Amino acid sequence: MTGTVLIAGASGLVGTAAVIEFAAAGWEVIAVSRRRPELLEGHRYTHLPLDLQDASACRVTAESLKRVTHVVYTAVYELPGLIQGWTDPMQIQTNAQMLRNLLDPLRHAASLKHISILQGTKAYGGHVRPLRIPARESQARVEHPNFYWLHEDYVREMQKNDGIPFTIFRPQLIVGPNHGVVMNLPPVIGVYGAIRKTLNLPFSFPGGANWVWEAVDTRIVAGALRWAAEAPAAACETFNLTNGEVFSFRDMWPAIARTLGVEPGPDESLRLSTYIPDHADVWNRIVSRHGLRQIPLADLLGESHHYADMCFAYGATTPPAPTYVSTVKIRQAGFNMAMNTEESFCHWLQELQVRRIIPAAGGGTV
Repeated sequence: MTGTVLIAGASGLVGTAAVIEFAAAGWEVIAVSRRRPELLEGHRYTHLPLDLQDASACRVTAESLKRVTHVVYTAVYELPGLIQGWTDPMQIQTNAQMLRNLLDPLRHAASLKHISILQGTKAYGGHVRPLRIPARESQARVEHPNFYWLHEDYVREMQKNDGIPFTIFRPQLIVGPNHGVVMNLPPVIGVYGAIRKTLNLPFSFPGGANWVWEAVDTRIVAGALRWAAEAPAAACETFNLTNGEVFSFRDMWPAIARTLGVEPGPDESLRLSTYIPDHADVWNRIVSRHGLRQIPLADLLGESHHYADMCFAYGATTPPAPTYVSTVKIRQAGFNMAMNTEESFCHWLQELQVRRIIPAAGGGTV
């Protein structure tokens, strides 16, 4: 089956992957984002610049989208500093209103057949209390401030009133090629590695106590989104998404070092959210010396350096509470894509090297 899919947040980590996935499968793809997606050259899609916080613009745009049959909603609004915003009332309400701004007019203008939305494993409240192990989709909602519940209640209301089926996905630590987004580690790791090499310092793991957890590649998330658009078993269901294995950053740090062409060293506790900006002058020399793309450091990092501190458990002297989620449900429903997490990280680091976002592995010091 194919149709016309509108992908909201198309310049982001999941949105970009979704455009590629649906376009490759022959769908008509309409990509919605404020800025034009960068990584979609050669793919068939139509881009509509749209600010989802502008309700009036969304109403006008909906009139030109009557052919849309499916919606994949990946847009998100995050405050600077990232982590603090997750419970901020303004951020929560902004995200809730963005979804409504798009779907309120579209549900009347178009004949929608399916909607997919993204949550995340924060749905299980791991940032406010320990998760049940494993976290399963069937467990009772953990009530805490989060826009996920406002989105979920909205699509459930649409299904009840308009009969439009939905699917909710809860991916864990998404990994992909995008820079300048709110939560993607490869660009942060690549910049950090280049700075350490230039300073003749080892590529030390900058985090705290060892944390074993899970991640998911953007290609898996995109594949699941397309599967859900077509699979009756996905209708009105919620699914966790991971690569299918657990990992620790310390364990794959040597492979990451080889990919970057740097030498690992003993752990060194470093807050990357300040360490990298504090070495902006070093990064600027790296960009010039290696002929990298002239992207301001802030635009390269987005908010992902703050995310890195959390993911690496910076400052933790004891392991954080485990955050394992079960993916049995989606596998039993028929989606079985899996991936090696170490290979995923190294793949996307190599992609950043090819695109001249970070230095190639053989590059010398500055």
